[in-house]
Amino acid sequence: MRRPLAAAAATFAALLVGWGLFEWWSLPDVRGLATAPPARTALVRLRAAEATARGRTPLRQQVWVHLAAISPHLKHAVVVAEDAGFYGHGGVDFPELREAILRDLKAGRLLRGGSTLTMQLARTLYLSPRKTPLRKLREILIAWRLEAALSKDRILELYLNLVEWGDGIYGAEATARHYFGKGAADLTPEEAAALAARLPSPRRMSSQSLAWRTRVVLDRMRRFGFLPVGAEAPESLGLPGRPEPGPEGWEATGEEDEGEGEP
Repeated sequence: MRRPLAAAAATFAALLVGWGLFEWWSLPDVRGLATAPPARTALVRLRAAEATARGRTPLRQQVWVHLAAISPHLKHAVVVAEDAGFYGHGGVDFPELREAILRDLKAGRLLRGGSTLTMQLARTLYLSPRKTPLRKLREILIAWRLEAALSKDRILELYLNLVEWGDGIYGAEATARHYFGKGAADLTPEEAAALAARLPSPRRMSSQSLAWRTRVVLDRMRRFGFLPVGAEAPESLGLPGRPEPGPEGWEATGEEDEGEGEP
């Protein structure tokens, strides 16, 4: 009885290793991102397909800027809100990922995936936002490739230029112009915190949730030493939100807004 079980286990292990190697070698080559941004991301293609399926013209506001042309306040706000350990991990924050898996198991469904900024960038560039274990594995593998090929500042630059911030709005520059009528370089700490607070659900969020999350981000910026004690969020920053009651719980992993279908 033991021999058949051992043989089956060995076969399964060999198949798992083979599948892992196949996945690794079939992953996209990310080295070109060191010098040039992608023409279109998987997320942009997905949103365009969704809009077309609904009989709408796909929207895309996006302006590429270098990292130096983005307010330090926005860089700090996004990092502390979405991935406080960004500059210290190799693409995957395993303690946070473990906690996210435990939360998902306890809830009995996939809620938040513990994604780092690098993993979020991998998803934006190449994957569907649909939450599945296979997508999560691919996200991790691509994140490792991104970290091996690119500097941390380049990863952050790509992220801030490609991330979705609203319906058809991508990147910090277009977002700052759309919501505040100014360039990303000129964002105040409060404006930067409001934009970072929007990231988990960029296309759907109540006004109450947005105000609450903005205060949370400002508090984190103070605790990390990026703001003096006493900086407060104003009552309204002009960012639209749905008039729905009550902020829900929020943690810094940035995986709330999902699309439908594969890109």
